Amino acid sequence: NPVWQDSLWKQKDRKEDTDMKDMTQGKPLKLIIGFAIPMLIGNIFQQVYNVADTVIVGRFLGESALAGVGSTGTLTYFLLALVSGMCNGAGLVVAQCFGCGNKERLAKTVIALIWVAGVLTCIMSLIGIFGAEFFLRLLSVPENVIGYSTTYLHIIYTFVFGSVVYNGCAAILNSVGDSKTPLRAVIASSVVNIVFDLFFIIVCKMGVAGAAYATILAQCTSAVICFVKVRQVREEIGLSLMKWKPEVHYIQLVVKTGFPAAFQSCMIALGGMSVQRLVNSFGSSTMAAYVAANRVDSVAIQVIVSVGTALSVFTGQNIAKNQYDRIREALYKTLAVMVGASVCIATLVLIFRVQLMSLFLDAGESAEAIGIGCTYLTIIGVAYVIAGVMQSYQNVIRGAGDVNTCMVAGLTELSGRIVFAYLLSGTLGVTGIWIATPLSWSCGCVIPVIRYYSGKWKHKRLA
Repeated sequence: NPVWQDSLWKQKDRKEDTDMKDMTQGKPLKLIIGFAIPMLIGNIFQQVYNVADTVIVGRFLGESALAGVGSTGTLTYFLLALVSGMCNGAGLVVAQCFGCGNKERLAKTVIALIWVAGVLTCIMSLIGIFGAEFFLRLLSVPENVIGYSTTYLHIIYTFVFGSVVYNGCAAILNSVGDSKTPLRAVIASSVVNIVFDLFFIIVCKMGVAGAAYATILAQCTSAVICFVKVRQVREEIGLSLMKWKPEVHYIQLVVKTGFPAAFQSCMIALGGMSVQRLVNSFGSSTMAAYVAANRVDSVAIQVIVSVGTALSVFTGQNIAKNQYDRIREALYKTLAVMVGASVCIATLVLIFRVQLMSLFLDAGESAEAIGIGCTYLTIIGVAYVIAGVMQSYQNVIRGAGDVNTCMVAGLTELSGRIVFAYLLSGTLGVTGIWIATPLSWSCGCVIPVIRYYSGKWKHKRLA
């Protein structure tokens, strides 16, 4: 029947165009690396948001403006942690439902996520708008900087919906094996961000507000691209079965799986805010150094983050079919890749640390800040191997659905970071704050390793 054959081929072509990836079959490492590469490129481009803001603000608006924009990072992350945590939690359920072919459960999980994320976004947006200055003063942001920070936060939180829509849609797409669409979205949004950064700051003379509006336009661009893709593949993954009235059970499931990640993110953000407050006490040069070095670090560590996330999705899909041997093979091979990549990244950061810091700060005007930032990068670069081991074991545990263990590991890492930072800064100065990070990673590494070899994570699957 020609009509039937034509329909069949259209369906086949449509499935091939979805970029979705079934990880329950094939060579584990090849699947993980193949999934991680687009995600890595996407994550690096996503960091271009922050890097572009930092370079342009630092070069054209000065050290105080750079410190002002940079000091908003931990506060922005803290207020959005609940929403992003729920997206990550729902993503675990979606990955496991996709792995075992349960489309109905997948659709109900997504609609519950939409309602939960929507309500939380409204609440967090209001808190961010009306509480910005209060939180900044709580962080001991200096008077010559706080005006820049307040302006930036007010704009970001007024239009925060773009970031939320992107994170939600990207979580769904990543969970069903599509890491290419978020890549396309982030590349497009990075270009938008850079173009409008230059236009608003240099041409329109809008100052820090221009950087904020450029970021908003970029976030909305990525949100639209991912949302359109989710609509295109809704039949293949079961979203055509969605009914807009959420079921209480699935709201509870999203909250149950998302809350540990959200709580962990909030606590990590609080830890970051505590450290930021400590950094602020050393003055604007140290603040600017911390911002610039963090931007370098956030790009450098993306190999570890991307491969870890791919391993989490791989675990989620395979545990739904009880394929524990594949998960074990994937972990050990991924661990080898992580350690090798960490050594290479650390070497490059150590060799080029002065040049990297000079991208953000003028060597003549901010020599002190560049020196402080180079010390930070030297210490953090050596610790990347620890981060690679931690991310490998933790993402197997997370992908299996053992979110409470991940939360405990995160809180252990957080506690270590705060305690070490405040203890060591008293004797070593700002260098003690930098040393606290690798020490805290070591603390956070212990729990997931012990949990993995106990085997208890195998009984925590969600679908």
